[in-house]
Amino acid sequence: MSVYKRLLEYKDDEYKEFQSKLIPNISKDTIIGVRTPDMRKIAKEEFAKKEGREFLNKLPHDYYEENLIHFFMIALIKDFDECLKETEKFLPYVDCWSVCDQSSPAAFKKNHDRLLPHIKEWIDSNHVYTSRFGMRMLMNEFLGDDFKPEYLKWVADKKGDDYYLKMMIAWYFATALAKQYDASVVYFEKRYLEDWTHKKAIQKALESFRVSDEHKEYLKTLR
Repeated sequence: MSVYKRLLEYKDDEYKEFQSKLIPNISKDTIIGVRTPDMRKIAKEEFAKKEGREFLNKLPHDYYEENLIHFFMIALIKDFDECLKETEKFLPYVDCWSVCDQSSPAAFKKNHDRLLPHIKEWIDSNHVYTSRFGMRMLMNEFLGDDFKPEYLKWVADKKGDDYYLKMMIAWYFATALAKQYDASVVYFEKRYLEDWTHKKAIQKALESFRVSDEHKEYLKTLR
């Protein structure tokens, strides 16, 4: 049975309506209406089959949920080189924030040194969701023990008018304020970011329970 036919078994028209409002930049006709736990289940089961993994070679897909299952399957690949290859093959086909943001390959977490140069290339890409994915990987993997202050500039220097790109920059810096405050607050003191992104990042930091009350009070003065 094809991935598409399996998705139809979980089709929920009310959920389709809900999803279409969250992802307004893709056609409603490309959304089937399947919940994430069901898609993860399908991805895991298909990944375990030899014929199921052939799905990764069938690009482009017609439906939003097929793209999500594709990325969920990539995240299950344990070998770093294979995971990277499949990720880079798929990224040009990512067309919305939801597909971009829901895959975090375990192979990447275990190979930071090898991953980092590719993150920089992704961030520099002209394709919105490739760049967004790169920034999210930098946020997820390199704001902890492997953080270096220069990584902040990789994101701060990214230019573009796309809403989902700017939101990712704001999200990254709001998270940086929670995890690496001393290094990241300088970007707000110097107003290095574009004005909309600057204000949005502060807003998100003020909403975060991970940012201290003392830091929040100071950030309010920088709005």
